[in-house]
Amino acid sequence: MKRTLIMGIGNLLLSDDGLGVHAAKALSAKPLPAYVQVLDVGTAFLDALPFLEDAERIIIIDAFQAKGRPGTLYSLRLEQCAPKPMHGLHDFDIFGMLAMAKNPNPVQVWVLGIEPARIGWGLELSPQVSKALPALLQAVYEKIETMT
Repeated sequence: MKRTLIMGIGNLLLSDDGLGVHAAKALSAKPLPAYVQVLDVGTAFLDALPFLEDAERIIIIDAFQAKGRPGTLYSLRLEQCAPKPMHGLHDFDIFGMLAMAKNPNPVQVWVLGIEPARIGWGLELSPQVSKALPALLQAVYEKIETMT
């Protein structure tokens, strides 16, 4: 099977922005196939580089602002996402991370996320995002099985 990296990203201190971290912790609590590695990246993008260099498939979990209803689940290939302009080292995103990684493999990348209801100080997910989290986790499990 192809080496699969699941990356939970976001800021745990900003309520729904911490979705990826919450999801990574939930996924790590259950058994996954040996070829799957879950990484709680948080906001430490550069720390993820060594893991990106070995992956053949990547699933990114993050809050996803697309102007939908809070709690809406999204699943997109990375090519469907637009890179944001970089203004400094604090603006790293997955596009910048993949460009820096020295991965010899063709990498398939999916982004799974939930429309946030609240991004502001707080350690807890909003009720809308918390309610949608089980569906997101199920989508991750299905993606692990169906990615080619």
